[in-house]
Amino acid sequence: MSRAGLSCPGCGSSNVVDDDLYCQAQLVCVDCGFVVSEGTLACESQYVGGSDVSYSRTTAEAKRPCMNLINGVQRVKAICRILRVNSEIEKLSLTYFNQAYRHESFIRVSLRKKEALAGCCVLVSCRLRNWPITMGTISCLTDTDPMAVGTIYQEMLKILNIEAPSFNVIDVMEAYSHEYKISSLHVPEELAENHKDLTKRAVELVELSADAWIVTGRRPVPVMMAAIYLSWQSLKPNKHRLKLNLDKFCRLAKVNKHQPALKRITEMKEVLCKLGKEIPWVRDAVTPENVVHQVEDILTHRYALLRRALRTQEDALLEDSQASCEEAAPSQTSELVDHNPNASSAEQCGLNAERTRRPGDDDACVVEELHRDTLKSQDPAPNWGKRVLFAPPCVIHAKKRRMEQPELKDVTGDEEISDSEIDSYIRTPREAREFALTQKMLS
Repeated sequence: MSRAGLSCPGCGSSNVVDDDLYCQAQLVCVDCGFVVSEGTLACESQYVGGSDVSYSRTTAEAKRPCMNLINGVQRVKAICRILRVNSEIEKLSLTYFNQAYRHESFIRVSLRKKEALAGCCVLVSCRLRNWPITMGTISCLTDTDPMAVGTIYQEMLKILNIEAPSFNVIDVMEAYSHEYKISSLHVPEELAENHKDLTKRAVELVELSADAWIVTGRRPVPVMMAAIYLSWQSLKPNKHRLKLNLDKFCRLAKVNKHQPALKRITEMKEVLCKLGKEIPWVRDAVTPENVVHQVEDILTHRYALLRRALRTQEDALLEDSQASCEEAAPSQTSELVDHNPNASSAEQCGLNAERTRRPGDDDACVVEELHRDTLKSQDPAPNWGKRVLFAPPCVIHAKKRRMEQPELKDVTGDEEISDSEIDSYIRTPREAREFALTQKMLS
């Protein structure tokens, strides 16, 4: 607001206005900026008018980003350059990172969590643009625990309200196989393999593993590592490849070894052995040591081999059930005869004749009923996962459940005492002699 009747002593201009700077009022010349009069500083209890102005509004037009935000943006760009994604994914990743970084859930967290947030932004952008990438790759690039990356990823999706599509292991197999440096440029010729053939064989192995419940509920990276290792051995099963274990293979391919991949390899070999035994032209026994030579035939005819293996398993179970029924039937028949000893011989002969007159399925039904009655008094059936050809690992290797301990009843002293317990209270002659001798010594 201009003050009338005042002039600037510096330039003589009458354009003098009030300038409220925080709690100190001043008269300032608009033309030259000369302070005509300066008010006194006010105490906390005195109010002299004016408005509260923040420091950033008086010193800068726009707020400068902090160093952590600048470093996070650079980290997002670096991850995008490493993964060689297109510019659209990079821009989308930067947008998500700027939005998530300024949210109250991520503004006051550790630097490690902010770095993992940069990788999660790249991950969700890749999935939204159908670019194959795994969470294990992001955790490796950011040097963060996969569980922490998964937690931050879910939290970021919830905050930004993003619906990211789920991915399949097969979709990321091609991108993952390129991480293995096993081309002719990196390894000798007898160990080199084309990435296209390697990916095709690994995808077929993963599909077979999915049919056998190996992929369900498992982390994808160890499954893919096991599939690539077996594919690499089976494409050219020479002595140079067969003598290399997983540890040496990972060092050769310059990748980090995942310990669960050893168990996945064992499970895949078990499935391959079950199908390899059904190949008609294979005369030798199929074992985990030589099943690699039969992988190509197994994958080529896997659907026919699956049907044959399932049929063989059903026939074996049927034979076992019939054998157990035959063992249980005579004992059950003798129990029926002993149960009615007064029955005449003619009645018993009629009963036997009636049993022999039932051919085929009728006799099997009678035996099955007798066997079922016998099983009711026995222990429950074992784990069903061990009776089928393929079952989920959590069923095959089920954890033993704790048995509920019966509640202890209060002892009142009125309980009945069994004969065996009474016998334990009666002294033997030797104990009686020792007791008498002890009493004599004490007296």
